[in-house]
Amino acid sequence: MSLRKLENRVIEDLQGDQMGFGLDGDAEPIEVSINQFYGIEINDFAVSVAKTALWIAEEQMMEATQEILLREFDFLPLKSNSNIREGNALRMDWGEVLPAERCSYVIGNPPFLGARNQSKEQKEDLVEVFHGAKNCGNVDYVAGWYMKAAEYVGPFPVRSAFVSTNSICQGEQVANIWKPISDLGVHIDFAHDTFRWASEASDQAHVFVVIVGFSKLDGDKCLFHHNGPDAAAVEQHPRSINAYLADAPSVFVWNRSKPLCDVPKIGIGSQPIDGGNYLFTELEKEGFLASEPTAARFFHPWLGSREFLHGETRWCLWLGNASVSDMAAMPCCQERANAVRDYRLSSKRRQTLKAAESPQHFGTEIIVKGSSVLVPKVSSERRRYIPLGFIGPETFCSDLVFLIPDATLYHFGVLHSQFHNAWMRTVAGRLKSDYRYSGGIVYNNFIWPDPTPEQRAAIESCAQGVLNAREAHPGATLADLYDPDKMPTDLLSAHKELDAAVEAAYDVDFNGDEEKIVAHLFKLYAEKAGEL
Repeated sequence: MSLRKLENRVIEDLQGDQMGFGLDGDAEPIEVSINQFYGIEINDFAVSVAKTALWIAEEQMMEATQEILLREFDFLPLKSNSNIREGNALRMDWGEVLPAERCSYVIGNPPFLGARNQSKEQKEDLVEVFHGAKNCGNVDYVAGWYMKAAEYVGPFPVRSAFVSTNSICQGEQVANIWKPISDLGVHIDFAHDTFRWASEASDQAHVFVVIVGFSKLDGDKCLFHHNGPDAAAVEQHPRSINAYLADAPSVFVWNRSKPLCDVPKIGIGSQPIDGGNYLFTELEKEGFLASEPTAARFFHPWLGSREFLHGETRWCLWLGNASVSDMAAMPCCQERANAVRDYRLSSKRRQTLKAAESPQHFGTEIIVKGSSVLVPKVSSERRRYIPLGFIGPETFCSDLVFLIPDATLYHFGVLHSQFHNAWMRTVAGRLKSDYRYSGGIVYNNFIWPDPTPEQRAAIESCAQGVLNAREAHPGATLADLYDPDKMPTDLLSAHKELDAAVEAAYDVDFNGDEEKIVAHLFKLYAEKAGEL
């Protein structure tokens, strides 16, 4: 319908003030026809709906053309439209539906199914389409259409574009999906980065999507950038668009178990796997200690992302170093340990059953002896900086945060800078539109600066300035302090100074231009990882 609307505008411009169209005889002015459209649907009812929708659209646009030309066109009887085929698009040969040499555009809105929501048959579809490529069993189902289109076009001048979940251009999936596609000589021509797509359904479900156009053809690039999922698009014309939808070198960031640079390793917190028996609110802790005050030394502050960011108080009971005599003197604690053992024994998971043998310990236990930098796994996309913090060994953490043991003020400063946050914004995954930090993708692939002693000292001084600015606002949570609508001016100024100090350590002068920062970091990554 949209193509016919454009065609009607052309016809109207050509018509001008003339009463007739000015063509010889009864020449047909309409060039766009439903017979030029081909498609594949897996459901027989959807095939019928698609055919009917095409007929209705053609009839509506025919009426609009008649009004422009003051002429009648024969629409009835309905012409046969057998170009919509029923079948599994990932299993069919698209060339049998329409040979690629006759095709101009491939467009679609394939199904949105994450890797964990796919059936066995759908995973087999992806393995077949990607020919068993690395990690292809861990990609969104929509990725199959990208690979299928990339192979379908062959040497022909065909352009493709799909509406997709935004995860295909974020996090671990990017390399898994786009490396095999890139190997075929396909590149991105245009894109809309993440925006919120509202459904017309009654429950108004929302999904966060991207639109990506790709081909083997030359031409100018166009990126429609959204400053937030609800913001209007701003049109940009970068030199290139890589698979992260950034104007940067076309390299792929693979999941790594160790950092590329010489920095402390990153890990996660603990998983209690306790059925809730070891976690307490402040009130619950007070009630427990009223019954068993000797258990006080076994309680520790407990932090996950929410507790860290929003200042919520929670506690954990850790009995890992309680002796047999300690447990005998604390019946309430023994009761909790017994309940944890029973909870784990009810599981079918082998690791959980094994953990039942040590009920005084967490199911997965990470106890850091010294201080650590804490990084929340999920943080609002509205924040310019993911809030970080130092914690001591007395604080225990859940697996909803990352911990960097033995990290110094220098490490805190670089990680809290615009440079690191710009890298994170580009390569991290998302939970809806929120940032989902990762050790394997974001931290381990980040290229750190190589500062002089003076530059390192400057970063440490500015990092301390950030911490001092936070302390100047007692009672404010990190969520409050890093809300862009509430961020105190002294904290923002401290971060700007830190940004400048970190940028100087990279020996560049970008004046905070994030596009230049991202391009530079991709260049450094490519050199370090040996991709260029």
